[in-house]
Amino acid sequence: MRILWLTWKDQADPEAGGAELVNHELAKRLVDDGNTVHFLVRGYSNAPQDFIRDGYKVTTLGNKYTVYWEAYRYYRSHLIGWPDLVIDEVNTIPFLARFYTSSKQVLFVHQLCREIWFYHMPFPLNLIGYSLEPMYLRLLNHSSVITVSPSTKADLIRFGFYPDKIFCIPEATTLTPIPSIQEAGKFPQPTVVSLGAIRPMKRTLDVVKAFEAAKLKLPDLRLIIAGDASHPYGHIVLLRIYQSPFSESITYMGKVTEAEKHQLLRQAHVLCVTSIKEGWGLSVTEANSQGTPAIAYNVDGLRDSILHDETGLLCESRNPQSMAECIVALLNNKEHYTRLRTNAWQWSRSMTFEVTYNQFKSILFRL
Repeated sequence: MRILWLTWKDQADPEAGGAELVNHELAKRLVDDGNTVHFLVRGYSNAPQDFIRDGYKVTTLGNKYTVYWEAYRYYRSHLIGWPDLVIDEVNTIPFLARFYTSSKQVLFVHQLCREIWFYHMPFPLNLIGYSLEPMYLRLLNHSSVITVSPSTKADLIRFGFYPDKIFCIPEATTLTPIPSIQEAGKFPQPTVVSLGAIRPMKRTLDVVKAFEAAKLKLPDLRLIIAGDASHPYGHIVLLRIYQSPFSESITYMGKVTEAEKHQLLRQAHVLCVTSIKEGWGLSVTEANSQGTPAIAYNVDGLRDSILHDETGLLCESRNPQSMAECIVALLNNKEHYTRLRTNAWQWSRSMTFEVTYNQFKSILFRL
């Protein structure tokens, strides 16, 4: 099968995240199975226009604003009649491929934007984006859709998509789970970690505030933050760390390598996630695979990747004080902590890309 994959970012994009990791793992397996895969993505610094990665072709076009138009132009110039299937991945905005290709199409939706507009765009662009999203989604609501969580499926149904045309595949991680729960050698002091790009929608500042409140009851508590802080919001977070009365107990590591992330997740006691919304919450599964439970706000995606009080905790309220209470309660109860981290580790072991790919492939070939 010849597959054209339209998506906003490539795995090597400086702003690539969990969705791009999933794309890469699925695409290279499609190639291994004898399919031909061609990605059209936005351009980024020093990116060649065309290159091959693990057997699939990547073409970079335009920038984050123009890639949708440039993808259309490239298709009209080079690809009419070529693909057997077009994957139109919705990263905030769809490519609207159904309006210019006669090939079979499927939408691949990790999450809808919704309230994220108000965290990433200034007024009035945030209001415009929030208002337009339901409109363009309704243009596509007869499409077949692949998504990664029940929360996103529920979102899509609210916008008129047909439940029987929405297929959920499990999220997976490339991190190899530790062989046994006893092999997760933890830091000597109780340690909270925040992992990922420091952006407004991640609300990293809430983690700092939660740590400060929890520190009052757990004097030995430490916080480690890892992620790119180059965004203006990142500067606000770094200033808060510098001014914190507990700044000596907070470590900012910057953007970490895969090996550093692996070690950090294994040694930390708890991962804290405060995003406004996620497609799934890949960092949660990654942490679980290393024997570390997560505490998170009860929002879309995170309520799917955490089974409350079984593999982690969902905060009763979405604020730092509620998260602080969860941190204190969990770390003060050794038996409860051991049960959650063991359950989380066991659950993560079933989340492999072999399982995810087999379900993904099965959906594609029966469309």
